[in-house]
Amino acid sequence: MEIDARGLNCPEPVIKTKNALEESKEVSTLVDNQIACKNLEKLGQKLGYNTDVLKIDEEFQVNFTQGESTVASSVTSEEIEDSGEDGNKVYFIRSETLGKGEEELGEVLIKGFIYTLTETAPLPEAIIFINSGVKLPTLNKEVKKNLKILEEAGMEIISCGTCLEYYGLEDKLEVGEISNMYTIVEKLNSYPVVTV
Repeated sequence: MEIDARGLNCPEPVIKTKNALEESKEVSTLVDNQIACKNLEKLGQKLGYNTDVLKIDEEFQVNFTQGESTVASSVTSEEIEDSGEDGNKVYFIRSETLGKGEEELGEVLIKGFIYTLTETAPLPEAIIFINSGVKLPTLNKEVKKNLKILEEAGMEIISCGTCLEYYGLEDKLEVGEISNMYTIVEKLNSYPVVTV
């Protein structure tokens, strides 16, 4: 099976390849940068596949063939979900960008982060948005689309009501629910918290 992942932002080349490996024992993925190539090699190693990289001009073709012990790739998402309490955590998102530094890069990273949640298992219990983070489930079309997928899968999407009011976004919330600080603190006290 061939995957053309040129021009795709992280983590899409990895996710498309991982999904293809669930359908086929041999996959060839074309990417246009060294970082995507290295990420695909790591994926192959993690899943027990042999990888071979061919450099073609400024692009890379990463070929995956099944190794002798491809144990990791045979584990289904249902088995991961049933494996215990590992998914019971809360993501606490405090900003409309991810990380400090260039805002444009932070916007790309937060979109990639939310998208990646739709492609991994187990799902966390909830995502809580506070401060400018509430702009994600209200103004960011790409993030809203992925949050709807997560909500349909059973994840709780919570936005701070005070924050929505501050930014004038109460009427723009299309996914999840408006909550208060008491409920947010209660949720944070009930589960391990990952602050983003």
